[in-house]
Amino acid sequence: MESKEKVQEKAAPPKPKKSAFREWIDSVVFAVVAATFIRWLFFTPFTIPSSSMEKTLLVGDFLFVSNLHYGARTPVTPLQIPLTHQTIWGTSIPSFSTLIQLPMYRLPGFTHIKRNDVVVFNYPGDADEPFEDVSIGNGGYKDFPVDLRNNFIKRCVAVSGDVLEIKNAEVYINGVKAPVPPHAELYYRMESSDVLDDRFFDKENIQDYSALPPDSARTGVQRYQIRTTPEIVETLKKYDFVRSIQQIARYNASISEPGIYPAALAQNQEFYGPIQIPKKGLTITLDSVNIAKYGHVIKYFDYNDAEKVNVTKTQISIDGKPLTQYTFKQDYFFMMGDNRYESADSRFWGFVPEDHIVGKALFTWMSIDPNPKSFIHKIRWNRLFRLIE
Repeated sequence: MESKEKVQEKAAPPKPKKSAFREWIDSVVFAVVAATFIRWLFFTPFTIPSSSMEKTLLVGDFLFVSNLHYGARTPVTPLQIPLTHQTIWGTSIPSFSTLIQLPMYRLPGFTHIKRNDVVVFNYPGDADEPFEDVSIGNGGYKDFPVDLRNNFIKRCVAVSGDVLEIKNAEVYINGVKAPVPPHAELYYRMESSDVLDDRFFDKENIQDYSALPPDSARTGVQRYQIRTTPEIVETLKKYDFVRSIQQIARYNASISEPGIYPAALAQNQEFYGPIQIPKKGLTITLDSVNIAKYGHVIKYFDYNDAEKVNVTKTQISIDGKPLTQYTFKQDYFFMMGDNRYESADSRFWGFVPEDHIVGKALFTWMSIDPNPKSFIHKIRWNRLFRLIE
């Protein structure tokens, strides 16, 4: 009869308990990784620092931007300190390294950029400034990879392939007058039977206004120039003393305004175009007018080696070969601020390439007034969790 021997296995030694410091480090690392992943793939928080989108977005608004709508972009610059953009917090030290640069791809989204979308994008820069040799302290967007250039927010007024024209300060897309966003600020001439003072304009939330010389042929009529929104205009029309109110242009078609894109064409911000927005697959003839409109795009943004592209007023050549036609390799968009007279946008620096698009602005979750009338008005409660239209 065989004897059975019981073999007693040694119990595994208990794992040493993590110290409180180690648990804290693990929690921080997990939180940073999770936040970085969420910011890249899902939503990115932004703050509004300027008035170019008033009154749709106000200085001090905090908003969330969806990366999912148009599809998140894969990082171009993977060697970067998490949760930073261009520099380490509170310093001028770069937060990234360009030792590794990857090609950019866009993950599938569930929609495409549409006219009237409020979009965040990386600033492509002023087409009429020299692109090379610009230091970080002087227009530094040119020294950063595409995904680390300054973030701008504007409204997309024209998508790739559209023909845009501005006449008498009104935007036309493909020959049809485009709807004006309800919070866009435009200039109007208002006639009133009463003399209006600062209290009236302040009550109506109109900050830019001035009295015009009276019309000698019409007694008892006061004239004012105001900058406000179509929404407020509808409110003003309800007053019995408001005789008329009409949108006006401050320029005429013959005026050439400095700084308008492209500089070679005589235009201004109220009389602009017509100009076709480049579209992937669109082929154009490279005459002198189209070179003025699209030469900068072809050289710097359409996936050509800029060092091999030579652009003159009458000819574009790539790798020494003169071109008579050109076919675009990606889509582009035309962006404008809702505060159209206080906005540096596509009218001044040109088209936004598709690979510069960050995401769609969804809603404001907080709004802090930088110049409140009193402490209790510091938070704009009516703007909390407000959808962006």
